[in-house]
Amino acid sequence: MTDLAKIPVTVITGFLGAGKTTLIRHLMQNPGGRRLAVLVNEFGTVGVDGDLIRACADENCPDEAIVELANGCLCCTVADEFIPTIEALMALPKRPDHILIETSGLALPKPLLKAFDWPAIRSRITVDGVIALADAEAVAAGRFAPDAEAVAAQAQAEGADHETPLSEVFEDQLACADLVLLTKADLAGEAGLAAARAAVEAESPRPIPILAVTEGAVDPQVILGIEAAAEDDLAARPSHHDGADDHEHDDFASTVVDLPEIADPERLAEAIRALATERNVLRVKGHVAVQGKPMRLLVQAVGARVRHQFDRPWTGARQSRLVVIAERGDLDEAAIRQDLLARIG
Repeated sequence: MTDLAKIPVTVITGFLGAGKTTLIRHLMQNPGGRRLAVLVNEFGTVGVDGDLIRACADENCPDEAIVELANGCLCCTVADEFIPTIEALMALPKRPDHILIETSGLALPKPLLKAFDWPAIRSRITVDGVIALADAEAVAAGRFAPDAEAVAAQAQAEGADHETPLSEVFEDQLACADLVLLTKADLAGEAGLAAARAAVEAESPRPIPILAVTEGAVDPQVILGIEAAAEDDLAARPSHHDGADDHEHDDFASTVVDLPEIADPERLAEAIRALATERNVLRVKGHVAVQGKPMRLLVQAVGARVRHQFDRPWTGARQSRLVVIAERGDLDEAAIRQDLLARIG
């Protein structure tokens, strides 16, 4: 790549827990000869995805080329954070050949694409493509909304096309995409994949490729090098928020819960499952200290699906912290903290 060539950027979007970080880790391990840089935008003050990605840092994507912006939407912090961060990545001693941006699961992608038209960067960077990830099993079951049947019934009763914030996020991400990946295909099965594919096709405003993947394993040639120049193609990417001067993220809220060391990881998993079913918690992620174990426990939950594993030894204080995300009306911080402490005690 010459210094005059625009650096391509791939925006990776998708709902909570769809597998964005897993995909980026796969791309970092299989860069196809490219020098990569990664920008991670998380919702919540404790970065988990950034830690997972840094664990894959190597000469093709060194630690200094991995940047994390936490507790702020990229498209809402363009001047203060996004533009300076992109400029810093472009100014690295070894200029990246490609930049990957992992958006928050709650992010609307179109406002971010508009940011690429800013004078400071528009002549030096281009959006190579927008990749939307969708959890095949969840989409097949209609779980991009907390209760799809209740939402449909309410809309019918009121005689209007009411949408929940979750479904609007899902639809905006699909509408902006150049490619959709149906993730966790192994969990969905053939029938689930067919149902998920039909749901995506029904919501997409135009025909787009849809691929099924497991553990983020997809040929980088399929993901990188699309050359969509998405920043110049905004009209073909409709959004629920078109025409608005800005957008709000007040529909969602997060809280951080500090925990003592636990004795039983499975007991914690059961407590998190209870939060999903009893308090409509959407997402839980973080690291937890387990008594007698030198390794930290990585916890990732989407609804009632909880995964936990020991990922690496603790460095510094053994501090157990979980980020809990829910729709604002469902986030009772005190009750969530009390429930967790009571169930793991």
